[in-house]
Amino acid sequence: MTNPEQWLAAVRRSHDRLASLVAGLDETDLSRISACTQWTVAQVLSHLGSQAEIFSLVIDAGLSGGSPPGQETFQEIWAAWDSRSPQDQARDSISVNGALVSRLEEFDPEALGAFRIAMFGRELDAAGVLRMRLSEHAVHSWDVAVTFDPAAEVAADAVELLIDGLGDTAAR
Repeated sequence: MTNPEQWLAAVRRSHDRLASLVAGLDETDLSRISACTQWTVAQVLSHLGSQAEIFSLVIDAGLSGGSPPGQETFQEIWAAWDSRSPQDQARDSISVNGALVSRLEEFDPEALGAFRIAMFGRELDAAGVLRMRLSEHAVHSWDVAVTFDPAAEVAADAVELLIDGLGDTAAR
């Protein structure tokens, strides 16, 4: 794909933007229906938190040469997040996402370059996994942002990286 470091930097910026937005939200804000109309703001954050846990397991599998987590693991993680209060979903989402990004930032360029994992019927490198994470994080961050600011847009730096693979993202 491309340089994993540029994808990681974009994931960091996406996380930082969302963390800044969420820091000012109260219980009423977290209970609002998001742009993802099946979920409240807290549920969108819960989704991002659960996905950060899943992506962390994907990283573990790629580093160890193992298999990525499967549906049973997903179900357990989702159930744990669903059982949290809206305030806990928001707080924990930012914490878990921050920990995932920080962990990834600790890898040196060689480790990122050597990373491989078989997922979704194809082999992904670090840039491929980070691309998946950025597409998930940037779009759901927008789901939260536009709830409070109708003029909000998906972050330009994320769009710039994601646009060439929009067909693949939309197909998922």
